[in-house]
Amino acid sequence: MTGFGRAENVFEGKKITIDIKSLNSKSFDLNIKIPLRYKEKEFEIRKILNDRIIRGKVDCYINLENLEESNDVKINKSLIDSYVNELKNIASDGPDFEYLKMAVRLPDAITSRPDELTEGEWEALAKIVNAAVDRFEDFRKTEGRILHEELDRNIKNIDQYLGEVLPFEEERIVSVKERYQKSLKEFENVDETRFYQEMAYFTEKLDISEEKVRLTQHLKYYKEVMDNEDYNGKKLGFISQEIGREINTLGSKANHAEIQKLVVKMKDDLEKIKEQTLNVL
Repeated sequence: MTGFGRAENVFEGKKITIDIKSLNSKSFDLNIKIPLRYKEKEFEIRKILNDRIIRGKVDCYINLENLEESNDVKINKSLIDSYVNELKNIASDGPDFEYLKMAVRLPDAITSRPDELTEGEWEALAKIVNAAVDRFEDFRKTEGRILHEELDRNIKNIDQYLGEVLPFEEERIVSVKERYQKSLKEFENVDETRFYQEMAYFTEKLDISEEKVRLTQHLKYYKEVMDNEDYNGKKLGFISQEIGREINTLGSKANHAEIQKLVVKMKDDLEKIKEQTLNVL
């Protein structure tokens, strides 16, 4: 969900620049800094960003720069004259210029003419906002293609390691049986029927065929969702949790050094998948 986009344009002597950036988040969390001039349109700007960005911790900065000199200052001559006359009445021995300097500092002597936001300027601003989001989405798509390749590689790695478990799995069962049979010979008066029942029970507890089948299904499902569904980040996160459960169970039942090594490799790729999945919408 990381991304960055910038757009700028000039409207009637005003340069408008918009920067949008985002980090991972479970929901849409927007922080917006906007000039006072555009405050009345903040709700509309938020709606544009919310509708198009969907998820992420988003920062939006709107900067306004006046490129032309504008005569938007109003001098209240009658009010200043009144201030000067009053000051003269208080202290009649001072020069008029000094009174004038004091008068212009008094309230409302000099004010700015109100400059209302026109519909044309708002349309220009909305266009720049959408252009910034367009570039933001382009950034995300580029990152998404790279992310897709990495996730696909990690899924294939886990599937490959799972395939390498098979020869060690058969070797492990044979080793367990031989160890039990050797133990049987070392003891006298052992109930062989009960002994083989216990051995069968223990062998069944070590069976990992179900975990292998489920893990294969989860890996296949993860890839299907990743390739075919939009806005699938949360769903991929749930599937990766299920993948983790099967890998953990496989490791707890392994009872074989080489299988444990393969499980560690699977967990390494799974951690990369979980971390990268956080960056998927």
